[in-house]
Amino acid sequence: MDNIEWLFFDIGSTLIDETECYNHRIRDAIEGTDITFEQFNEKRIFFAKQNLKGDVEALKFFRLIKTPWHKEDEKPYKDAEFVLKSLFEKGYKIGVIANQSLGTEKRLEDWGFMKYIGLVLSSAEEGVAKPDSEIFLRALSRADCLPENAVMIGDRIDNDIEPANKLGMKTIWVKQDFAVYQTPMSDIQKADYTVDSLVDILDILL
Repeated sequence: MDNIEWLFFDIGSTLIDETECYNHRIRDAIEGTDITFEQFNEKRIFFAKQNLKGDVEALKFFRLIKTPWHKEDEKPYKDAEFVLKSLFEKGYKIGVIANQSLGTEKRLEDWGFMKYIGLVLSSAEEGVAKPDSEIFLRALSRADCLPENAVMIGDRIDNDIEPANKLGMKTIWVKQDFAVYQTPMSDIQKADYTVDSLVDILDILL
């Protein structure tokens, strides 16, 4: 990709593996019911294949309450820091646009990522969440970057790829975790590039 100045990353299921967080939430939600983990997960996949947020829709389907998120279960993907470091050293400016709870920068610092990241926009701090275009526009404004000079990198078609495409940003879809079950349904949902893991984006950007 030519003339790219800024790379904006999602966090969950992009830089950070949330598999155990979701599994923990499911175990808590089904506790005391006759619903098995396998039954819940099967329904989660069913909804994910419709490009919906599988866990949320499955909770609704089974009429279960969304249980607390266990941040202690979050862990960076093994290649995350290597990828950020490689892109940073190549001269890209790196930002984050993510739907996250308060304290996003602190968590990024704890994971050792903030030395590569120049701008963080988190839904909790901003008071606006993806896919609302406002959070993307704020990021571009603060970065002093035109949409065509920026790339959005994320796992969600609905939250990352489609809204960024609508603004004229370049897009890279990382098909990790439940994104593997999703399929773009229209041209506006198709990313410029699709990769199966985070480290694969280096083949595109380096």
